[in-house]
Amino acid sequence: MLPLKRNWLASGLLCLLLLPLSFSSFAQSARNASIRGRVTSGTDPLPGVNVILKGTQQGTTTDANGQYTLTIPDGNAESATLAFSYIGYVSQEVKVGNRTTIDVSLALDDRALSEVVVVGYGTQRKVETTGAIASVKAADLVQTPVANVAQGLQSRVAGVQVSQNTGAPGGNISVRIRGTNSINGNSEPLYVVDGIQISNMGGINDVSPLSTINPNDIESVEILKDASASAIYGSRAANGVVLITTKRGKTGATRVTFDSYYGIQKVNKTLPVLNASQFAQLENEVFKNNFYPDPASLGEGTNWQNLIFRQAAIQNHQLSINGGTEKTQVALSANYFNQDGIIINSAFKRYSYRLNVDHKISDRVKVGTSILGSYAINSGITTGSPTIGDAGVVTGSILGAAIGAPPTLVPYRADGSVFPFGEQAGGQYREVTNPLNFASVLNRNAIKRTLVNFYADFNILKGLNYRASFNADIQSNLRDGYSPRSIVNKSDLNDNSGSGFKVNGNNLNLLHESILTYSTSFATNHTFKATAVVASQSEQYNQNQINANGFPNDATQNEALQLALNRTVTSTRDRQRLDSYLARVNYGYKDKYFLDLTARVDGSSKFGANHKYGLFPAVSAAWRIIEEPFAKNLTWLSDLKLRGSYGITGNAAGLVPYQSLATVSASGSDYNFNHGFVTGINPSGIANPDLRWEKSSQADIGLDISLLNNRISFIVDAYQKTTNDLLYVKALPLSSGYGTITGNYAKLENKGLEFAVNARILDGPLKWNVSGNLTMNRNKVLDLDGGTTQERFITAYTVLKVGQPLGMFKTYVYDGINQTGETILPGYDGRLGGLKVKDINGDGTISAADQVITGNPNPKFIYGFSTNLSYKGFDLNMFLSGSQGNDIYNAARLSFEMPLGQRNQLAGLANRWSPTNPSNDYVSGAQAGRLPVTSQVVEDGSYLRCKNLTLGYTVPRIKGIQQIRVYVSTNNLFTITKYSGFDPEVNTYAGQNTAIGIDNLVYPQAKSFLGGLQVTF
Repeated sequence: MLPLKRNWLASGLLCLLLLPLSFSSFAQSARNASIRGRVTSGTDPLPGVNVILKGTQQGTTTDANGQYTLTIPDGNAESATLAFSYIGYVSQEVKVGNRTTIDVSLALDDRALSEVVVVGYGTQRKVETTGAIASVKAADLVQTPVANVAQGLQSRVAGVQVSQNTGAPGGNISVRIRGTNSINGNSEPLYVVDGIQISNMGGINDVSPLSTINPNDIESVEILKDASASAIYGSRAANGVVLITTKRGKTGATRVTFDSYYGIQKVNKTLPVLNASQFAQLENEVFKNNFYPDPASLGEGTNWQNLIFRQAAIQNHQLSINGGTEKTQVALSANYFNQDGIIINSAFKRYSYRLNVDHKISDRVKVGTSILGSYAINSGITTGSPTIGDAGVVTGSILGAAIGAPPTLVPYRADGSVFPFGEQAGGQYREVTNPLNFASVLNRNAIKRTLVNFYADFNILKGLNYRASFNADIQSNLRDGYSPRSIVNKSDLNDNSGSGFKVNGNNLNLLHESILTYSTSFATNHTFKATAVVASQSEQYNQNQINANGFPNDATQNEALQLALNRTVTSTRDRQRLDSYLARVNYGYKDKYFLDLTARVDGSSKFGANHKYGLFPAVSAAWRIIEEPFAKNLTWLSDLKLRGSYGITGNAAGLVPYQSLATVSASGSDYNFNHGFVTGINPSGIANPDLRWEKSSQADIGLDISLLNNRISFIVDAYQKTTNDLLYVKALPLSSGYGTITGNYAKLENKGLEFAVNARILDGPLKWNVSGNLTMNRNKVLDLDGGTTQERFITAYTVLKVGQPLGMFKTYVYDGINQTGETILPGYDGRLGGLKVKDINGDGTISAADQVITGNPNPKFIYGFSTNLSYKGFDLNMFLSGSQGNDIYNAARLSFEMPLGQRNQLAGLANRWSPTNPSNDYVSGAQAGRLPVTSQVVEDGSYLRCKNLTLGYTVPRIKGIQQIRVYVSTNNLFTITKYSGFDPEVNTYAGQNTAIGIDNLVYPQAKSFLGGLQVTF
């Protein structure tokens, strides 16, 4: 046991208690052996090294000169073993034997002090980092079969909220780092892939640009969360930065790896609806007729959800080659990914390749390149209502149509073609869409993308390095669409039936960076590094679109648009440029104190004339308390570091080119002058020379703790981020000639706590590692337009309100069903058996004044947990993710718990109110009218989901084969939630910052089961 300090009284009492044993103790101590020695690193002494007699708790620590003395009971010395351990150094064990002096030299542990992480424009030892930077390993990214690297980040990192906007193959993902930081701008982080900067934007039915990058090619991902880490990216960094590094070649024998899996996906749940008999009875009640003479005879009828959902295949196959010499290293891979959607006629397919080459021309010059190419084909299908606030989701998506389709109708004609509803039941259901119509519409997007980086490194002098980097993001896409005549009711066919389009888009993003780095150490204990960068980026985009309608037939679909009766052509082109100048200084003393200073100046063509340039500074510091003398004797403490930072970053992603200028556009109408049609051009935007980037100032304090020789580690961060100059659309007097102007008016705050833990619980033949993280973020609107507006409705149920978080739900309060004998208050369409709401202000009338905040879509906390077990070739991995305390606005219930006739309803409506069944949950059937939006459709969206469970086995090594691993895996195995919709992980209006937590029936996530094979030669 390490010596304990005692006061004189405690020592005296202890001596009295042990007096009867003093003689025998004295005799034994005389026979004890004393071991002395010195612990060094090279020639330098190491103070504070733990010296433990293995198998016991007896030990000591080295003094300032690296000296130690330890007493070992006689008789045990020859078989005793001393264990030497010190943070940042490789532990060492030495047998005592008959020696009385043992000197040890400990080697630096590269995994601890020398572990390197990627930061903006360079790398750092992990021990030197002063900002909030989180790393995700490649193995964790691809633990689940994902088409998108952002999917692999979900619940892996504290402070990062990943929302699966849609479960569609290749679908869009929303990522929020430390909360939502904008109102009308973009809140997605900046992604940097091998130095190439890309952005993720788009709607619910768009293909994510990240889906064109193969996750299997990624070596590591670093997330820069606080301002000190991300300010190096200036006006694009307010939402955080995700650095993606792809796999590079390594010196040594060539390694060939084949990685393949194949699996089946299916829908997690379907929504129970009325069967044909129940629907027919409801129709008769609503329309008060006998349209269905014998409802009971109709039975179950058509199950439309079974028709649109399917078991779908998912597969991935990759071949990688890696190797090189001391001069040249090469990494090459080819990948094929194919995912069919669980909804018919949806799929995502990607072909990709990667080539990374590094070559040392001389001791001073090194060149290299990274090329990532992909060709992706997305066959999409519309899910989710395209209009914010639209409760009639039945007309907007295949899911809504499948729920609302009458089960008394049939899907196909006798010839197998889709049977429009207007041609069935005497035209009774002309306003309802056959769900298979959506699956008959062509909606395909083919995307070609190439990311290219070329660099040259010049070692000018000792410690002085220059790197020239040339990057290009080259992308083209072709969108095809066609809605056939065959799905139109025969009585509705006309000269305009059948519509199609083709959209060609091209994007070229060029970036040059000149990076000068100087690093040195002096006076033994001081380290210094300076980085200076000059960068210039230009981006241009052009699009040509042809729309046509009025086709003679469906034979050519949209491949012969010239056959259409009506055609329109539109085209657009824009260009933007960003010039940047930045510098960073890193200073360290004794691996104990660290200071980082960063500043960046950005000049953008998108900014207004009065604000072309912006300055983004940051400062951060760290104190490794473990290096202090008072901490060295704490043998249970392996590392302890305190971090603090403050900085300012910008968000220019919400600005579009030319937005600060006075603009004009085609009116969309033709005017008749002298019997000739002329297209009109009118003013479309008012100039704002003060338009500029959104600005976030963020303070962060963090604590990194490692215990028990780094077996357990904790990371805790607290932050406060205030975003000023938020883009906001402000109303103008109509006398100005314009309705609104976009300016920097609003203000927003995010503050929160982050916790992360990693532990090696077992480290023997049976290995067991666990990790977890939890994030609490609080969001609040501080100002909208300089104090003029305190509240603004974004939808019929979502508000922006000063002092409240973004996206709050404001509705009437549900109060049951109007029962016989109750007073029905005026002010809304109340009726006996109809929905009842509370009179909040007590004025005896239901009005907008009775609407109150009834839900918050922002979670109280989000979390993730993973556990990994391995034993003799077997490995078992499980990953859980969850969200707690968030509410979801279930828009589908407004349509499918509103029995107005002509559409099916959720199964609960079988228990609707009637004079003989005074239900207090579901209203009675009634033609026309709408239910008021109430708290009844605001549901708890909390969930815990098993994202992945994998069991693998590594076959004993076979000659000529380095490794063979086979595994079986299941994804989205179960979800624990109270939410009644398809999926609690929902975000209909992707990219929207104010309309969040809304479920307008988007594509649900699939449950999958797959098997895989990994072979390395």
